[in-house]
Amino acid sequence: MALFMSGFMSLVISIFNVGLIDNIATIWLKAWAFAFCVAFPTVIFVAPVVHKLTNKLIRAPL
Repeated sequence: MALFMSGFMSLVISIFNVGLIDNIATIWLKAWAFAFCVAFPTVIFVAPVVHKLTNKLIRAPL
């Protein structure tokens, strides 16, 4: 999940910031590497918390 989301978001943001220029692939890959270094640990630490909250909300009586 972190790999796909960081890749897609960094591509969209790179294109938004600089446009479709000749070296967009290089710019995007650098942005992706940085984004993944942030996204992966975030998913590792945040996913269990979100999972617990979701379970509480789903199992809560209406």
